[in-house]
Amino acid sequence: MQILSNLFNKKKEKTKKIISFDGGGVRVIAGIVFLKKLEVESGRKISDIFDMFVGTSAGAFNAACLAHGEMSAVELKSYWSKDYLDRIMETSFFWDQASLIQARPRYETKGRVKVLKEIFGNATLGDSKKPIVTLCYDIEKRSHIVHSSNMTPSISYIDAVCASSAAPMYFPTYQMDNGSWMIDGGVVTNNPTLIGFNHAKNFFNTNNIKVLSIGAGLNKKKISGEISSKWGGVGWLRNDIMGMMLDSEIHNDIAEDIISNNYLRINSPIGKINKMLDDDSEENLEKIHLMGLDWWSEYKESVLNFIED
Repeated sequence: MQILSNLFNKKKEKTKKIISFDGGGVRVIAGIVFLKKLEVESGRKISDIFDMFVGTSAGAFNAACLAHGEMSAVELKSYWSKDYLDRIMETSFFWDQASLIQARPRYETKGRVKVLKEIFGNATLGDSKKPIVTLCYDIEKRSHIVHSSNMTPSISYIDAVCASSAAPMYFPTYQMDNGSWMIDGGVVTNNPTLIGFNHAKNFFNTNNIKVLSIGAGLNKKKISGEISSKWGGVGWLRNDIMGMMLDSEIHNDIAEDIISNNYLRINSPIGKINKMLDDDSEENLEKIHLMGLDWWSEYKESVLNFIED
């Protein structure tokens, strides 16, 4: 009888759903546009659909907002308005627009800290309403660092998001309250699906997990191999070496193999969207918005089926 009872309980085991957000600067807005559509069509908030939120870089901000206050995708989108972006991306006094080789990061940290303070106050990851996982890189220890609501509950939301999104060249290396110096988690992996999946297995004590992975677009512009053979450091910087590393889909390929049918990836080439991660011009933001709508047209049926138990 006990064996039958165990089998019955196993069949009733609820599927845990996690959502994973890539980094990608302003391009992550496309994913929020997609999620707004999902909320309308399903009649449920994203924070109610998913059991865990995972993010790297700009994606860590999205994960944090959804896990902390269970806000809707509409509310989340408001924090990616032009006004908020201008406050977050406060240009450094030392940044020289005319020079390719910059002596200092393009943006100051204080602008985004102010915005994050308004949203999260003094809350720590342990205050999360839903489990959260973010990724960053300890520059002094030369090691990736995972922050989560259960493993590092005393880490503040401000520290977790700033550490995960301290993109080299864009923002300064970020010093956390504990003295650690962190840079963007995208240098480890811009798609944190596998880190989130492994964390979820341990946290929920189950393998019955689905992962919805939200990308930020892929730059598929062809690069001439012959021309690139002559590039030095300046040439590679000019031709988006950072983007090449961020756009790598190797972790997506591995996730598809490991998680199989319980994994759904939302992504596409960026087309005419600016490859630079900080272009918040009205024209570029509109193109990003349209990419999100295209994703909904392409993946609508798949994602609606996917979120069902």
